[in-house]
Amino acid sequence: MVTLQDYAQASPIAWCPGCGNFGILQAFRKAMVALNIEPHRLLMVSGIGQAPKLPHYTRGNVLNGLHGRAIPEATGAKLANHELHVVVIDGDGGAYGEGLNHTLAAMRRNVCLTYMVHNNQVYGLTKGQASPTSDAGFVTKTTPLGAIQPLNPMTLALASEVSFLARGFAGDVEHLSKILQMAITHRGFALVDILQPCVSFNHKNTFAWYKERVYKLDDDKSYDPASKAAAFAKAMEWGDRIPIGLIYRQERPVYEETVPALKKLPLVKQKINPLQFESLLDEFM
Repeated sequence: MVTLQDYAQASPIAWCPGCGNFGILQAFRKAMVALNIEPHRLLMVSGIGQAPKLPHYTRGNVLNGLHGRAIPEATGAKLANHELHVVVIDGDGGAYGEGLNHTLAAMRRNVCLTYMVHNNQVYGLTKGQASPTSDAGFVTKTTPLGAIQPLNPMTLALASEVSFLARGFAGDVEHLSKILQMAITHRGFALVDILQPCVSFNHKNTFAWYKERVYKLDDDKSYDPASKAAAFAKAMEWGDRIPIGLIYRQERPVYEETVPALKKLPLVKQKINPLQFESLLDEFM
């Protein structure tokens, strides 16, 4: 039986005191325990930034890559061994800026990955520049006259045929943990956009600001997450009211099922003919 001790803090945490990342880490650990997933069955893939430091503060297999390039690395790992639970951890910059093309491709292909995006609407590691999701008018070092129209990752994901879409809030650990459990057990690409206040560089979208605005879709018994039209309507809400919870879910074939070489066994369990391997190398060299 997996316990919180199995996912205990692995190294000193370097986040700012009060950072929203602490709540996300706590929710993630609770989700892994609730799902009874041992650390050796988990691969956490991340890039560069404050959010991608999360794997170092818990336990499990870890792969760190370049900024905005976590998705391709995670895809390779999942295709090689699709029995692994692969969770990608990124910030809004890596997910919706530098790595947006990879995010879109993974959603379209429906690779079986869980993508946790810590969305604090600012570049925290590099000291406070505007990110793709910064609110219009948000003043930073790179936008002294105010940021322009922000990217809406929720509507973009729906238009890109994402098979699981949810939004969480770092200030509600129990609710976020339940969302992560649903995302990790979903067969297909699961995007969880997490509202994560940055206490150092974003003094607008604070914990108090969010608590006045977020509401849980779980409380609306009439809401149907299988309806894309309803999901689009919720994805457009921002400002006075912000929905959190499961926004959209559909079942469709995962990418691994469309590749004949992967259907029977993961690559790591398939026998390799050394002679055939050498001939392939000769062909491409």
